[in-house]
Amino acid sequence: MFKFGIDWSEQHHNLCIRNSKGAIVSQVEFKHTLEGFQRFDDERRKLGVPPSECLVAIETAFNLLVDFLLDRGYLVYLIPPQATKGYRNRQRSTDAHTDDTDAALLSSILHTDLDSHRCLQPNSALTQQILAQVRLIDLLRRSIQRQTNQLRAVLFRVYPQALGLFGKLTAQINLHFLMAYPTAQEAQALTRAAFEAFCREHRYGRVDLISRRYAHLMDPAPEANPIAVAAYCDQIRILAELLLPQVLRRTEALSSLAQLFSQHPDAFIFDSLPGAGELLAPGLLAKFGDHRDRFPTPAGVQALAGTCPVTKQSGKRKIVIFRRGCDREFRRIAQQFAKASVRQSGWALAYWRDVRPRCRSDSDAYRRLANRWLAIIWKMWQDGKAYDESYHIQQRAQRRRPRS
Repeated sequence: MFKFGIDWSEQHHNLCIRNSKGAIVSQVEFKHTLEGFQRFDDERRKLGVPPSECLVAIETAFNLLVDFLLDRGYLVYLIPPQATKGYRNRQRSTDAHTDDTDAALLSSILHTDLDSHRCLQPNSALTQQILAQVRLIDLLRRSIQRQTNQLRAVLFRVYPQALGLFGKLTAQINLHFLMAYPTAQEAQALTRAAFEAFCREHRYGRVDLISRRYAHLMDPAPEANPIAVAAYCDQIRILAELLLPQVLRRTEALSSLAQLFSQHPDAFIFDSLPGAGELLAPGLLAKFGDHRDRFPTPAGVQALAGTCPVTKQSGKRKIVIFRRGCDREFRRIAQQFAKASVRQSGWALAYWRDVRPRCRSDSDAYRRLANRWLAIIWKMWQDGKAYDESYHIQQRAQRRRPRS
């Protein structure tokens, strides 16, 4: 087996190849182009071996080069950058390195510590689509939240009547209203009939609340300085115009995600989790993936999600610290699910209340609960069974029962 190490960048990549004895037989640089990728393949052909006998170490999977390698049958190993740094410190006393030495280090890792790393196994096309959709929805959420905060601050300054007019600030009818009437003066110039016509035009379903909405709009409120009103009028309209398509796209993305999720054979497992809902259940499924052998024990998935701490012990000295090297997206999804679960799961709420006094923050307590949940989900995932709250409580009671 030949070991390939690739130090990648956006423009070019450095390649180092070692033979079965660990000796370097080739070191080249190739560009991030089709011609460059073909040059990589040419280096392999010079060795006279098929792609299936070439082990490739690289620090990222989010790369066209990785797609090229997998499509041609190379065995790809993903080495986390933090692990690479640890290997580098093991070999030299300084942190000095170059692209060539990093490529050589990656190939050396496969030669000396191959058993410590797993070959990259891409998920199915469906699972990859689910993860991409979850990420799109979260991207839209963060963008909507940021611009909503900006809009709320401006409205609080010059147009407080618009706050809470139709419930959530991001409600579609709310955004349409701000686009049509971006100042308090324009809104309060509306007659009752005109306001009702606006509500009918935008299909506002709560007819019984129209009178209350109109009264809220007409309630006396402190008047902003006319100069400030004129200064922020365009900003209110533009922010509403920016938010509306994002809100619509997020709704469409959630509908598309639901369709994709329902097609996955493991959907019933994650859909049975209390509080997971339309976004966290697909998110957890995508993070666990399709390959059961990727996580032979629950500790593997807990470490990847960063819910379990890192223990450092030497002699009588023992330190337990926060795990920073992990999939942060996975940790966020796991903690959000743990937070949602306490509203629907009795044991989860009891556990959170029990552990919270010993934690530094709510986040710490939810992370510990997420750690428990991941062990449960791992077992469900391995066995192909849906969650059963009563069965889980029964199992907890048996484990707590004193042995005779």
